[in-house]
Amino acid sequence: MPSPEAPAPVPCVFCEIAAHRSPAYVLFEDAETMAILDIFPFTRGHFLVIPKQHQERLTELPEDGQVALIRTLDRMLRRVRRLAPDYNVALNAGRAAGQIVFHVHFHVIPRYGEANPFQARHRLPIEEKEASAVVAELSAS
Repeated sequence: MPSPEAPAPVPCVFCEIAAHRSPAYVLFEDAETMAILDIFPFTRGHFLVIPKQHQERLTELPEDGQVALIRTLDRMLRRVRRLAPDYNVALNAGRAAGQIVFHVHFHVIPRYGEANPFQARHRLPIEEKEASAVVAELSAS
């Protein structure tokens, strides 16, 4: 009897975005990293900072990849103040910590005085008009 074939691996959405095979609202990009809008934002301007190299956790990235990722995070934290003076930076490492996409990434979540945005609730997808406005505010140097 032939053995059943293993299912094909599901491509990583962030790797697909980094390779420009999937769409994203790009705020910043260099050779090693990207900053993109979260398509299900907690707050206006919620974005992600990702390395182009696939690794599940920050500690799995080579040191030069970590440095590049933190450099881009720093650049984007200076820009997020255009939206709000206060923000959260979050890194979920592992399923029990809330990681959903298993490609290391930082969340940057502008805060506008609302209640805790991390509480479980239905998150709506970002609309094109809103995404374009945030990209315009955050993508320029």
